[in-house]
Amino acid sequence: MIFITLGSQKFPMDRLLIEVDRLVEIGGINEEVFAQTGYCQYKPSHYESCQFLGRVEFDDTIERCDLLITHGGSGAIMSGLKQQKRVIAVPRLKAFGEHVDDHQKELVGVLAEKGYLIMVEDVSKLPGSIEQAKASHFKVYESSTDRVVRIIRDFIDE
Repeated sequence: MIFITLGSQKFPMDRLLIEVDRLVEIGGINEEVFAQTGYCQYKPSHYESCQFLGRVEFDDTIERCDLLITHGGSGAIMSGLKQQKRVIAVPRLKAFGEHVDDHQKELVGVLAEKGYLIMVEDVSKLPGSIEQAKASHFKVYESSTDRVVRIIRDFIDE
């Protein structure tokens, strides 16, 4: 299942939902798709969606998905990486009125360079990026908290 999440920012990001709807309609995406649309105006016709999920539902949906397609918010990205999911991040861009600046592009760019995810700015490139994500072996994300806990456990076990 492909899970799309667009966060809770009060800015629409319809371009991603529209492109995925088009791809599902023409058979470019054959998997089940579910989206948390946030404050988007567009309502998908060819896959299920809801405006918001509760925290438990959100985490469960990420756990069940094979691929997470998310906006460039750090919370959604980290939720996917911590569960070792394949992540495609589409940063919200100021040019499209999706945010006040391009900080998401900067964050996603760094994570993509380090091999944690795939960054897509132009949603028309999504089909190739989905195939790339399915074939890629991403770097495993380890949070600083997890690393500290592991070091302490190793020290205690010695």
